[in-house]
Amino acid sequence: QVQLVESGGGLVQPGGSLRLSCAASGSIVSINTMAWYRQAPGAQREMVANILNGGRTNYVDSVKGRFTISRDNAKNTVYLQMNTLRPEDTAVYYCNAGTNWGWGPGDYWGQGTQVTVSS
Repeated sequence: QVQLVESGGGLVQPGGSLRLSCAASGSIVSINTMAWYRQAPGAQREMVANILNGGRTNYVDSVKGRFTISRDNAKNTVYLQMNTLRPEDTAVYYCNAGTNWGWGPGDYWGQGTQVTVSS
């Protein structure tokens, strides 16, 4: 089992920045993909960004150039730096971990953290 604990959500004005963190623990040796997903009210959950072992990253088009995913292997932590936030970025953000090299969501989810972008 893998446990994921997110932090860093909150309320921010349009144009502002937030950094989300996700600390992983448990049986993480087999994990090769870490990702951030989000789900807005009434919408389907979508992948925002993922990072694979070796460092390759992928982003949904709507966040390219604004969000950056990174990982600190020594701390077993993945980050999502979110800049130039927009109201449409408002959602619950979930950390995800898996062993499928990014082919769909992995098996493990965090509890989610709310991000609200509003003036």
